[in-house]
Amino acid sequence: MERPPDRAASVLRFLAELVAWVAAPWALAAYSWVLAVVAVLLLIGLPTVFSTPGDKAQVIVAVPGAVTVLLVLLQLAAAVVFAWLAWPASAAVPVSVLAASALVAERPRWRWLLSPDRTG
Repeated sequence: MERPPDRAASVLRFLAELVAWVAAPWALAAYSWVLAVVAVLLLIGLPTVFSTPGDKAQVIVAVPGAVTVLLVLLQLAAAVVFAWLAWPASAAVPVSVLAASALVAERPRWRWLLSPDRTG
């Protein structure tokens, strides 16, 4: 199975990641600046270190496709949850729509990542 084109999914996923990187520390800073820093380190660090061969050009630690899917779900969930905790509904609703759009756009890539006969 060939890797599907995913330019739109990549853009939506990246925008949601940016929101997660901003909203998580924003929401957590009220409780602890340490938690805010840890959240950013995890949200940026985990997908940077762990990736599926064929999905990224540089793979530091190779993981199965299911791990990559779970990392994307973590980013999308963080974007939505922390947007609702940190910001008013007028900002959180568009973030929720963005995350839902990314979920739909990611489906072909996830099928490829989860496929036993995946090729790059």
